[in-house]
Amino acid sequence: MMSGSRFLGNGTPCSEPVHTNKTVLTPLGSLMPDISSTNSQVEQHQQDQQDLLLLLQKYKLVLNMTHNQEMPRHGLVESLVRRQNLAQLRQSLEQMSSEDIAHQLEILSPEDQLFIWDQIHEKKKEAILREVSISVLSVLGRRDPRKERTGIKAFKLQERRLREIAVDAPEDLPQSNPVWIDLVAPTFEERVWVGDFFGIDIPDPDHLGDLEASARFYVEENGEIHLHSDFLLDREDLSRSVTVAFILHNKILFSIRKEELPIFRLQRLRALSNPGYVSDAMDVLLDLYAADAEYSAEALEDVYRGLEHAGKQVRNENMTDDEAASVLSMATHEEDLNGLIRKNMLDTRRAISFLMRSRFLGKQQFQDGQQILRDIESIDGHTTFLFGKIKFLMDATVGFINVNQNKVIKRLTIVNVVFMPLNILAGMGGMSEFSIVTQDFPRSVSYGAFVVFLGVVGWLTYLLLRFIELREQRKRSAAIHKS
Repeated sequence: MMSGSRFLGNGTPCSEPVHTNKTVLTPLGSLMPDISSTNSQVEQHQQDQQDLLLLLQKYKLVLNMTHNQEMPRHGLVESLVRRQNLAQLRQSLEQMSSEDIAHQLEILSPEDQLFIWDQIHEKKKEAILREVSISVLSVLGRRDPRKERTGIKAFKLQERRLREIAVDAPEDLPQSNPVWIDLVAPTFEERVWVGDFFGIDIPDPDHLGDLEASARFYVEENGEIHLHSDFLLDREDLSRSVTVAFILHNKILFSIRKEELPIFRLQRLRALSNPGYVSDAMDVLLDLYAADAEYSAEALEDVYRGLEHAGKQVRNENMTDDEAASVLSMATHEEDLNGLIRKNMLDTRRAISFLMRSRFLGKQQFQDGQQILRDIESIDGHTTFLFGKIKFLMDATVGFINVNQNKVIKRLTIVNVVFMPLNILAGMGGMSEFSIVTQDFPRSVSYGAFVVFLGVVGWLTYLLLRFIELREQRKRSAAIHKS
C-alpha cells in the first residue's frame, strides 16, 4: 500500500483526517501525468522492439535480393547495401535500452541472437549480459571460437563479477591484479614476459600433448599446482580434444591452450552476468571443469538425436545400400564423438580427484567437486548405453546390406534357372540335325517358330518357379499363424 494514500483497501478511513473532497482529488489528479508517461514509455519500448525486428528482416531480405540478382559491379553494390542496412540496425540498437535489447534477444533465433550481438557496442554488452537468461548466455557462449581474438586475456573480480581487463603490453600487468589469466595461442614473447612478471614458467601450447600421463597433475616445490586436461571441442565437421594447461600460483589461475574453446567463453559470460558466481581462482577452475561436463552432456544429446534419425532409417524395411552407407557413416561419427566424451570425462575425473585428494579445496568447493564427479558418473552411464546402441545399429545396417545382397543373388539365380533350359534348346537348335529336320520349311519360318518355342519354355519355367515360391510363402505364413 502506498504511504501517501488516505484510505485503506476496504474503504475504511485511516487515522489521518480527511477535510474535503478536494484534498483527495488533488493527489489523484497529480498521478495522471505519471500514468501517461509510463504508458508512453511502454509504447516507445514496444515500438523500438518492432523497429528492430523490421530492420533485421529488411536486412536479410535486401541482402538476399542483392546476392541473387545479377547486375554490373555486383560485389560493390552488395557491400554498399549491406553497410547501409547495418548502419541503420546499429543506430537502432544504440537508441534502445539494455533491458529492451535483452528482451529482444530472448525472442530471436540463435542465429539472429549471434548476429545482433555482433552489432552491439562493446560498452553496452556488459549491461545486457546482466539481463539475459541462461539460455541466451549458452548461445552466446557457443559462438564460433574461431572469431575470438587470441593472445592474453586477464580477468579480475570487481563487484563480485568476473570482468576482463585489457592486457596488451607488459606495462598493463602491474595494475591489473588479476584472478585469472587466459593465454590463447600465445607467442614466445608473450609467454616470456608473463612468466617473468609472475615468476612462473609458461609452457608451450604446441607441446602440451607430449607429456606423459603421470606428469599431467603435480605440485611444484614452490606450491604451484599444475594440471593438464582435455576439453571437448564439438564441431559439425570435426570433433576433437584440446589440451589445456592450468597453473595455480599465488591465487591466480593461468590457462594455456592452442585455440579458443566455447566452454571458456560460456564460463566468462556466466561469471560476468551473475554476481558471486566465482570468488577466487579455484572457483574459476572448478567451474571450467563443470562447464566441460555440461558441454559434453549437450554433445551426448546431439548423439542421441543423430542415432534416433539413424534408427528411423534402419526400421525401414526397404533400406537401400546408399541409405545403409549413410547410416554406417553417421554411426561411425557418433561412436567417435561418444568415445571422445568418455575419454575427456575420465581425464576430468582424474583432475577433480587430484584436487580433492590434495586438499586444495575449501568445504564448498569440495562439495562442488563431488557434484561434478556425480555428473561425470551419469555421463559415463549414457556413453555406455550409447556404445551398445551404436553397435546394434551398425549390426542391423550390415544385416540389411546382406539382405540386399541376398536379393540380388536370388534374382541372378532365377535368371540362371530360367535360361538354363533355353541354353540347352538353343544348343540343340544349332546342331545339323535341326537343319535336316526343318529343311522342307523356309529358314525364317523354322527358326521363327523355334524362337517362339524358346520364349514359351522360358515363360513356363518362370511361372513354375513363381508357383513354388508362393507355395513356400504360404507355408511359412501358416506356420507363423499357428505359432
